[in-house]
Amino acid sequence: MGKVSADGGVLRNASLHRRRKWNQNKPLLVMFLPVAAFFLLFKYAPMLGLAIAFKDYNFADGIWGSPWVGFANYEYLFNNPKTLNIIRNTLTLSALTVFVGFPFPIVLAILLNEVRRAWFKKWVQTLVFLPHFLNWVIVGGLVLMVFALESGFVNNALQALTGQKFPFLFHETSWIAIFVGSSIWKGAGWAAIIYLAALTSIDPSLYEAAGMDGASKWKQLWNITIPGIQPTIVLMFILNIGNVMDVGFDQVYVLQNPVIVNVGEVISTWNFKVGLGAGQFSNATAMGLFESLIGLVLVLTVNQIARKFDRGLW
Repeated sequence: MGKVSADGGVLRNASLHRRRKWNQNKPLLVMFLPVAAFFLLFKYAPMLGLAIAFKDYNFADGIWGSPWVGFANYEYLFNNPKTLNIIRNTLTLSALTVFVGFPFPIVLAILLNEVRRAWFKKWVQTLVFLPHFLNWVIVGGLVLMVFALESGFVNNALQALTGQKFPFLFHETSWIAIFVGSSIWKGAGWAAIIYLAALTSIDPSLYEAAGMDGASKWKQLWNITIPGIQPTIVLMFILNIGNVMDVGFDQVYVLQNPVIVNVGEVISTWNFKVGLGAGQFSNATAMGLFESLIGLVLVLTVNQIARKFDRGLW
């Protein structure tokens, strides 16, 4: 009887502990409900529509009534000579944006962290964060104002200096450079916030000790600052790799023109033109599913590599 009573007491205590924890976390759970509802309604529920990637979809029969065609849509896509070029463009622009643009927020955060005048630091932070809140339509208009052939600021200055203009937006190499540069300009300031937060977690006494030992700013950077934010760098890199196949529709569509379509047509713009424009919903969905699967494989691969250095995301 004594053993049974003891076991019952343990169970009651465990039950009371769980109930207490539940009551303590109720406000947090209530706050989480809108987030969970958003992801369920707008992220997970639409995944059921991926079935049309394997169907000959039509409005009359709907998603579930349309006939199954297996991998026929993928056979059509990969037998189309334009498909490989579109995938190549997507990978090229994404890789350039990720690998060229990735160091900029880190450098920006380190430079801002070294500023000692508070008023100057606040002004600089405001200026570099502001582009993040601009729509790509606005950014595209700014790019046209700067690089337009006839009235662009750069071409006017170039003509004054050399007597000639250059078609920056109609030359493939310069268009890619402008694409990557505008992406960095728009996103670097916002991404730097994360690294600034990570820098605050580094113990200032480490810098004081290094300074007393005669370490220069450069040595402090490589031996204290970079190792201190390394977990954040790895985390952000893994997340960025997941978007390698997702260039972003807005930026490409706004900056795209028929002259550079050979390097400027990517999966997202192709899906828009083929899916909504031409009504080939099954083909567009098949390409979108392929894009998502490649992104998933890349994230898993990079995370597996990072885990070997004890820096994995999970």
